[in-house]
Amino acid sequence: MIGSILGKLKTGLAKTRKVFTSDIMDLLRGARIDETILNRLEEILITADIGVNETIKIIEDIKKDYREGRLTNPSQIIDYLKNELKQTLGKTVNQNEVHYAPSGPTVILIAGVNGSGKTTSIAKLAHLFKQNHKSVLLSASDTFRAAAIEQLTTWAERLEVDIIKHQANSDPGAVAFDAAEASIKRKSDILIVDTAGRLHTKTNLMRELTKIKDVLARKIPGAPHETILVVDATTGQNAIAQAKLFNEAVSLTGLFLAKLDGTAKGGIIVAIKNQLNLPVKFIGVGEKIDDIEIFDAEKFVEALFEEPS
Repeated sequence: MIGSILGKLKTGLAKTRKVFTSDIMDLLRGARIDETILNRLEEILITADIGVNETIKIIEDIKKDYREGRLTNPSQIIDYLKNELKQTLGKTVNQNEVHYAPSGPTVILIAGVNGSGKTTSIAKLAHLFKQNHKSVLLSASDTFRAAAIEQLTTWAERLEVDIIKHQANSDPGAVAFDAAEASIKRKSDILIVDTAGRLHTKTNLMRELTKIKDVLARKIPGAPHETILVVDATTGQNAIAQAKLFNEAVSLTGLFLAKLDGTAKGGIIVAIKNQLNLPVKFIGVGEKIDDIEIFDAEKFVEALFEEPS
């Protein structure tokens, strides 16, 4: 099982690994550690979108060890990078898990800008929960786009899960209310609520998200139990700006980092953790419905540094 998980991660992180593994290995292979090598390493890490502040910290620590004679072998740099990333990403390991409701349906509110892969990510989550023998109900509360309702309906039919929906441009809060009521009556284990990715203004976006959240809280104690933002990993630093905006509106509990397989900037996962202190709960590592992983810092970093076979 562990082998299959690592194999999927290795495949999904191939482009990022080109930076973390191939470029770094090429840099260090047969080289003597000196200031020039370490400066080039700094460039590589920044290119991977780890973040300037985190990169500076890593490089300063490495240079300190180098100057004081504690670092003499290039392989030590790899070990240092791996340990540093595992510590950074594993700080909130207890938060990476889904917080299930003690009783009744667990409500997961999903936010994200249009084009982030939100609908597909919801489908992947529904599939993952079904694989774990959970009954799932979907709420099509992104009523501002008819296409969003249609796409989510198509996924519901494919996955054989129930969906609550209204007509396009209807009240998103009303859809969420009906979905919450249905999830209670049907004794669903999981209720996943889609929301709008873009309204006319930032104020409107926040108002609608807050309204949906309040509706759910009134209907189901403790809801939403998770508020997850889907971010497109290929957008790099823009993902951080998006997370800040949505966090203001609905107090995020975690992130779903989608499209990791499509970027060489997978280091954004480190920048997000450092700047926002939000745990990454799920990662998308491919286009298939089962190309989703519950985030695990240990497995992620090991897959990231796996050398090409």
